[in-house]
Amino acid sequence: MTPAKRVFDFVVAFGLCLILAVPFAILVVFLLLREGRPIFYVSERMRGPDRPFMLWKLRTMRPTDGDAGVSGGDKSDRITPLGLWLRKYRLDEIPQLWNVLKGDMSFVGPRPPLRSYVERFPALYTQVLRSRPGITGLATIHFHRREEQLLKRCKTPQETDLVYSTRCVPRKARLDLIYQHKRNLCLDVLLMLRTVQRVGGNNRRRRNS
Repeated sequence: MTPAKRVFDFVVAFGLCLILAVPFAILVVFLLLREGRPIFYVSERMRGPDRPFMLWKLRTMRPTDGDAGVSGGDKSDRITPLGLWLRKYRLDEIPQLWNVLKGDMSFVGPRPPLRSYVERFPALYTQVLRSRPGITGLATIHFHRREEQLLKRCKTPQETDLVYSTRCVPRKARLDLIYQHKRNLCLDVLLMLRTVQRVGGNNRRRRNS
């Protein structure tokens, strides 16, 4: 990560924290009253082959013991109605501003992988994680919808893992490496704006359908 990208991330994340402080506090209180504890979902992710960190999100699923792996159709019945709404507007990812402030993540980059996939595909993730993991990125914009379609058909954790590792990981990595070769602050701003536009466009289509 270049010094300019780090400064950009910190300044934007700090500004958003100030702007969202009161609305986020109200949202947290509402979630606490409606869903109970825990409010946050904290999970280990990797920012390098040997560099784990704890990713923060608002909880969108009913908690269960032994939860692991990516989310597929096998977990869909655990998503709460309020969690579905949070995911729809990507509000569950607001706590990742803390990860950006700490330097664990950037606004733009590959989505941070689970340790199990980094250990299974070390050569691939050694290349991909030369970029700081991000909240959004080229793969998020161009493949996320397809990834959701593929994973929601999965009925078991084993099927979800197979589909994700064989059909999602390679495609996402290719896009992440394209971003890595072309990255600059102008591209980051463009991808951030495209993400906001995409979330708004998806929601307008859902309301009109």
